[in-house]
Amino acid sequence: MQKNDKIYIAGHQGLVGSAIVRQLVKRGYNNLITKSRSEVDLTSQKHVKRFFEEDKPNYIFMAAGKTGGVYANNTYRAEFIYENLILQTNIIHQAFLSEVKKLIFFGCSSMYPQTIPQPVKEEHLLSGYLEPTNEPFAVAKIAGLKMCESYNRQYGTDFISVIPTNLYGINQNYEPMNSLVVPALIQKIHDAMCNNSKEVVLWGSGRPSRDFLFSDDLADAVIFLMQNYSGNEVFNIGTGKDYTVRDLAEIVKEVIGYTGEIVYDISKPDGVLVKLQDISKITKLGWQYKVELKDGICRTYESFVAQKG
Repeated sequence: MQKNDKIYIAGHQGLVGSAIVRQLVKRGYNNLITKSRSEVDLTSQKHVKRFFEEDKPNYIFMAAGKTGGVYANNTYRAEFIYENLILQTNIIHQAFLSEVKKLIFFGCSSMYPQTIPQPVKEEHLLSGYLEPTNEPFAVAKIAGLKMCESYNRQYGTDFISVIPTNLYGINQNYEPMNSLVVPALIQKIHDAMCNNSKEVVLWGSGRPSRDFLFSDDLADAVIFLMQNYSGNEVFNIGTGKDYTVRDLAEIVKEVIGYTGEIVYDISKPDGVLVKLQDISKITKLGWQYKVELKDGICRTYESFVAQKG
């Protein structure tokens, strides 16, 4: 991937896409292609075909897609499976027809079975039942991964699939019904501080543990793969370390400067207690994460405050 190659970042306004744009600009890549939904409707085969014919990208980071938290996934099941299936199908197929040099496809941790040994290895895909609440989204993502794998095997394309762990960072979605655990905690504890609330109530015991990866580290990882890997392997991407929700909440509380108490409502469910992905495959290639959790939360909160104005 050369500095003047045409690089298309699908979904450049989202958490992952905007991080990729930042990291590419930082490295001196000067021919980035970004298109808003009003410019290219990725769910339209006609629009996608015309875009590829006119712009002729050499490399693609496929960060576009419909995403959200547990509530959104469980409520808008049809939209999550339809929109993700159709847009990724349009892009992957057109990338093949247009002889794109390399493409990165982004999966998600919910692609893995609900019950599985820890830490989760890439070979555990399709080895059990999916978690029911976000099954449609996960099925769409599995289909995209298998589409990349199939095109590689049949046509010799160079399409790479990655499975990031729980993400957070700059340009995060803070809508209550769509946000993930880090932005949800930031919003809730920030509001409590602004309202002088004496306590914040969180669901569950606080014992479940997760790996949290700063979005710019994910961007760094996929740029690394673009430059250093060709093949049909799938890569987990994360820090390889997990934190309990209780630990995370204390870090967010400290960063924000909230002095009240965090209370756990143990009448509410915890969900899966441990979810950690094995990242040994990408670390053996020479990649490592850079941003520790507290530093990442600080940078995320700064952008949150700036976003609020």
